[in-house]
Amino acid sequence: MKITELWIYLSTTPLMWLTLTMLVFQGAELAFRRSGGSPLCNPVLLSVSCLSALLLVSGTEYKTYFGGAQFLQFLLGPATVSLAVPLYRQFETIRKSLTAILVALFTGSLTAIGTAVGIAYALGADTPILLSLAPKSVTSPIAMGIAEQIGGIPSLAAVMVILTGITGAAFGSWVLDRVKVKDEMARGVAWGIAAHGIGTARAMHDSAVSGAFAGLAMGLNGLATAILLPALVGLVR
Repeated sequence: MKITELWIYLSTTPLMWLTLTMLVFQGAELAFRRSGGSPLCNPVLLSVSCLSALLLVSGTEYKTYFGGAQFLQFLLGPATVSLAVPLYRQFETIRKSLTAILVALFTGSLTAIGTAVGIAYALGADTPILLSLAPKSVTSPIAMGIAEQIGGIPSLAAVMVILTGITGAAFGSWVLDRVKVKDEMARGVAWGIAAHGIGTARAMHDSAVSGAFAGLAMGLNGLATAILLPALVGLVR
């Protein structure tokens, strides 16, 4: 009985869920390394699965969990800004490859939008769902803003962004290896365009060069999608 009372007390404290989140992620990182980098052991995928199961089993509301996890969310801002450091170190390489990056960005952005909307349309999805899927390859705040602007569902857009990032981080390396993309810059751009922040974090595991180009591609793709997608929707309408 005392253990139950202790759990009830601890489960309502922010420190409890903050600590558990960090411990679960560290365990997921260890499992990822021990598995030799298996896509099914992706740290983000494992962490989300384990924490979701824990919340479900314990009957804890997400609002209670987020009371502790919000401290980690706050750190996303400084972490994103810190991506400027590897970008600065690779500035000369980026300058020389700018044309190739822009072509890849334009192609990748349109492909990400077209494939998501095309598959959903073929499966009979309604218009609001199609518009919510379109910005799936950019970060959540941008995707939610775009979805709201073009008539989609912001909450659904956020969910699809997270799923896209986890899927890209889990299987992106496997796909790139199979299609024999070995260049660190090309891999980084692919990570950033296809899987936004989660993919960029995964690219950092490969190398500093891949991480730098992923961060650049992620930022530019967010900007390109915010400009292109409302324009494309306006033309279709």
